[in-house]
Amino acid sequence: MRRTVIAGNWKMNKTNQEAVEMLHQLKEEVAGISEVDIVIGAPFTCLSDAVKETVGSNIKIAAENVYPKSSGAYTGEISPKMLKAIGVEYVILGHSERREYFQESDEFINEKVKAVLAEGMTAILCIGEKLEDREAGKTNMVNETQLRGGLAGITKEEAANIIVAYEPVWAIGTGKTATPELAQETHAEIRKVLVSLFDKVGEEMTIQYGGSMKPENAAELLAQKDIDGGLIGGASLEAKSFAAIVKAGR
Repeated sequence: MRRTVIAGNWKMNKTNQEAVEMLHQLKEEVAGISEVDIVIGAPFTCLSDAVKETVGSNIKIAAENVYPKSSGAYTGEISPKMLKAIGVEYVILGHSERREYFQESDEFINEKVKAVLAEGMTAILCIGEKLEDREAGKTNMVNETQLRGGLAGITKEEAANIIVAYEPVWAIGTGKTATPELAQETHAEIRKVLVSLFDKVGEEMTIQYGGSMKPENAAELLAQKDIDGGLIGGASLEAKSFAAIVKAGR
């Protein structure tokens, strides 16, 4: 049975105090909701207090990135072991901004996926095409390449702890959103690749939509057969708007 997972991605936003205040409000807004898994991805500086603020609640905390080594001379980096030690349960990997601004390859992202799984955390693997890819009819090819690269060497058992987030890059932060039908069409193609890799496990894997999901369009998107949740950017920064999307997931 697929779980509906609504995850916020704060990106490079919120001081520690702002994070705690928002999470305090969010706990009240989503109290009692058990049908949806609720996750907030916060900057490294907020993670420890974010975990403390959400202990005993139905909200889990994600890191927005990680380095795929457990320790060593990697100045400025954070390891999966460090994240696990403070109570982080999810890690967002391969986000389009990491791919574009920091030139992260599928091979490097694959290392991160394996490192996160090795620490017993859940990996949220992001994939998605740019506008020029879609206009050239390469959407499915780009997504399949990123999926197979990011999931190389992953077993069926490990795949059960991976969430795929499809984010059409042309829809992130632009206000543009794929129609529910177009999003479903792409999600169905992603599902086919997952099934080809992991058989029945691929049928049960959660695939989130990450292209400007908002309270206004969440219910229609989440009603689609293969859209099992959302990776929410801007709308996750305010408790009421993010809670509205969580409630749409019920």
